[in-house]
Order: sequence, then C-alpha cells, then structure tokens
Amino acid sequence: MASCFSMTCVFLAFLVVASSLGHVVSSPLLSDSGDRQRANHTKDIQKLKLRRINAYMNKINKPAFKTIQSPDGDVIDCVLSHLQPAFDHPALQGQKPHFVQEDPPEKPKGYKYTEAVAESESFQLWADSGESCPEGTVPIRRTRQKDILRASSITRYGRRHVRRDSTGSGHEHAVAFVKEDEYYGAKASLNVWAPRVSNKYEFSLSQIWVISGSFGNDLNTIEAGWQVSPELYGDNNPRFFTYWTTDAYRATGCYNLLCSGFIQTNNKVAIGAAISPTSSYNGRQFDIGLMVWKDPKHGNWWLELGSGILVGYWPAILFSHLRSHANMIQFGGEIVNSRSSSGGLHTSTLMGSGHFAQQGFGKAAYFRNLQRVDWDNNLLPITNFRLLADHSNCYDITQGRNNLWGTYFYYGGPGRNVRCP
Repeated sequence: MASCFSMTCVFLAFLVVASSLGHVVSSPLLSDSGDRQRANHTKDIQKLKLRRINAYMNKINKPAFKTIQSPDGDVIDCVLSHLQPAFDHPALQGQKPHFVQEDPPEKPKGYKYTEAVAESESFQLWADSGESCPEGTVPIRRTRQKDILRASSITRYGRRHVRRDSTGSGHEHAVAFVKEDEYYGAKASLNVWAPRVSNKYEFSLSQIWVISGSFGNDLNTIEAGWQVSPELYGDNNPRFFTYWTTDAYRATGCYNLLCSGFIQTNNKVAIGAAISPTSSYNGRQFDIGLMVWKDPKHGNWWLELGSGILVGYWPAILFSHLRSHANMIQFGGEIVNSRSSSGGLHTSTLMGSGHFAQQGFGKAAYFRNLQRVDWDNNLLPITNFRLLADHSNCYDITQGRNNLWGTYFYYGGPGRNVRCP
C-alpha cells in the first residue's frame, strides 16, 4: 500500500512538472504574439504619422518652377508668385500679389538708400551657387520630412511654443524697447553671429519686434531678424527669419512662409535660408539692415532688408491691433533655456556673440542706428528707450550713442558661468 502511495506521488509530481514545462513552453508563444501585435500597432501609428506629414508637405511645398540646391544642403524652390503659401489664407485666396498691392510702398521720409547697392547685395548661402530664381517667382526653402519629424507635433511645426514675454517659459531676453506711443515702423542694423545652441529644444535669436495689444490672448506681433534653431532648421547656421501672430502665439501665425499670411514679392531673398558671412571674435564684423514699416497708402506692413531690398509684406487684414499701429517696438536678443523648468544648471546656449556687452566692438554683438517711424511716415532716431536684461548675470545689455551709429547697444552673453550657475 505504501508503495502504491509512493507511485501515486511520483505520478502526481510528474504531472506537476509536465504542466509547468508546458506553461513555460507556451508562454513565449503567447508573448511573441503580443509583441507582434504591439509591433504592428506601432507600425500602423508610424504609417499614419508619415501619411499626415506627407499630406502637410504637399500642402506647404508648392510646385517648383525651378529648383536650386544650396551648398548647405537646403533645397530652394522657385515658386510662381501667385502660388506661394500666402494665398492659402481665406482672406487672400484667389488673389495675386499685384491685385493685393500693385504699387510699391511709400518709403519713410528721411530714409536714404543706394539702389545700386541694393541690387548687388548677396548675403545668403544658397545664392553662392550662382543660380537664381527668375522674375515672377519667389524663392522658398523646401520643407522636408526630417524637418517636421524634429518638431513636437505637426500642428506645432513652424510655430513658437510659448508667449515670448512669459517669465516662466524659459525665454530670456536682453532688449531695448520703447512703448506708450503710436509707432508705424522700426529700423536697425543687426550684427550677425553664429552662437552655439546647447540642444535642439533651444534657440538663440536677434530681432526687431513690432508689437500691439496686451500681453494676453490678443497680442499682435511682427518680427524679423536672424536665428539659430536646430529644431526648426536641423543645423546651427544663423538664418534670416520672420514671424507673426495675432493671438499671442497660440493658433495664428508662424515662422517664415510655413503658413499663409506673409506675401513675398522678392525673387532674390529666401526667408529661412542661411546667412553668410557671419562675424568673428576680434575679426571682421557683419551686420544686416532691417526695416518694418506700415505703408501709409495701403496700410500693409512691409519688410525691407539691407539697402532697399523689399522682401514682401504682411497684409493689414491679418491683424486686429496692428491693423492700426503698434504701441511698442523692441530690439535685441532672446534665447530659450530648456533647463529652467527642471531647476538644474542654466543652459550654456550663447546669445549674440556669446560675450557680455561690456566687451564692446569686435567681441560683443550689437544693434546700431535704432530708428522708429511716426504717424506721418517720418523715420526718426530712437532716444528715450529702456533696457531689459531679465537674467543679467547670464546675458546683459549696455547702450550708447555717437554720430556714426546713432543710438546703439551691445548685448549678449555666454549663459552658464560662475555668476549664472
């Protein structure tokens, strides 16, 4: 009897072991099946994302009359003027540039420029190829799949992530500004550098802001300058850029020509393309002149580059407050410190040249010949302006005035240092 119990025990033990083995053998099969399902689901999501990206690229990239390969890897499409992205805007659909504003804008009184110089200026890498876009077309930097994949989402591609004045957003400034009056334009020459940006989520820029409305949801801005933005462009080259918004960067507006709105009229300048040459420490200095002003004849806000190069304009119909005038103009530098929310070390992203303002010419970045346009379209020097450096141990600003540069300032800094940990 005892031996029978023993055999029974052995048999039961065998069943337990066999059952365990069976479970062990079958588990990988079930796991493999689950992995395959998850992998297929991931592939489906990726395919859907790529379809959405391709659909967006087909919308934003217009048919090219001619294509130019830039030495820096950019592709510049020469797009027929009436096919440019601006005319996707509901208020502009079906129109052509000369129907919107057929005559050139009225230049501010007191502004002198040399037309011969304007026609010969070349400051963008793509133009070094010797190729150019024919009359009747506009050069547009092509958006590629890798550009959109760097963005946080398709809907945020080409847009700022937060309001520029938000103190808790990681945006830091060294700027000069005037406000509490009516302004119809701003002009300055901006020193161009290639500041190092610490990671793809940050940028460093120098620009002019034309602002109206409050700093709530109704903020209107027009912006132009140069920026280094690895997320937007995929490299560390300084690039000529524009921006606009009518709702504090929430849903309207974009960088460059990445949405409908700005109407380009020039066939020699590509907005978003790399600038060349740039300045060097203790070496040659290079700057670009920019002017944004409201044409008194039609009310549109025009952008001029260099010595008289008309790039294009923002139709007044795009705006609410800026349809009338600006109540603030601002000049200077801005960076994004992506470490601000984590409470870690400050970013080492450079502003301007990466050197403090006190180092002066050849070392620190500058703005010179600051001017404003008044209600009667007069171009006047800016005198009573304020300075703001919201993290002055990281980036600072100092002002000056002389006969050659008029009103000017130096600005910038290295970011993280012994006084900015």
